[in-house]
Amino acid sequence: MIQAQFTQTARESLAAKAVEAKTARNLSWKQIAEASGLSVAFTTAAVLGQHPLPEDSAKAVAELLGLDTDAALLLQTIPVRGSMPNWIPTDPTMYRFYEMLQVYGTTLKALVHEEFGDGIISAINFRLDVKKVADPEGGERAVITLDGKYLPTKPF
Repeated sequence: MIQAQFTQTARESLAAKAVEAKTARNLSWKQIAEASGLSVAFTTAAVLGQHPLPEDSAKAVAELLGLDTDAALLLQTIPVRGSMPNWIPTDPTMYRFYEMLQVYGTTLKALVHEEFGDGIISAINFRLDVKKVADPEGGERAVITLDGKYLPTKPF
């Protein structure tokens, strides 16, 4: 039976334990994702408390991290989502995404609506990819792809 959480507390606690185990075992998110059989972005989000994992994936991740059967079961529950509830992030990496939305949020909204009409980009039917590429001017660049299904607003 599908179970859902009603607070973030249990999944936040599990996320902390999972990250501790990841660190102690010197594992990468990619290695954890390989065990889960799912994408790196989805698996990372799930372990950090933002998605449920399918049963087989949850058991494989828990085993790799040395977590018990209760943890494997908790990884399968539907979480209360949202990793930045009602605050401006202070972590520099997270803050830069917040800053990008502050600067380009209205631009993204205008361009999406001009191209598609009134609606939203789904975070449910969604793909995320992060790549490191060489910068022709020296150094490296981050290429982040947010790929969400467009859902039009329907009058009723």
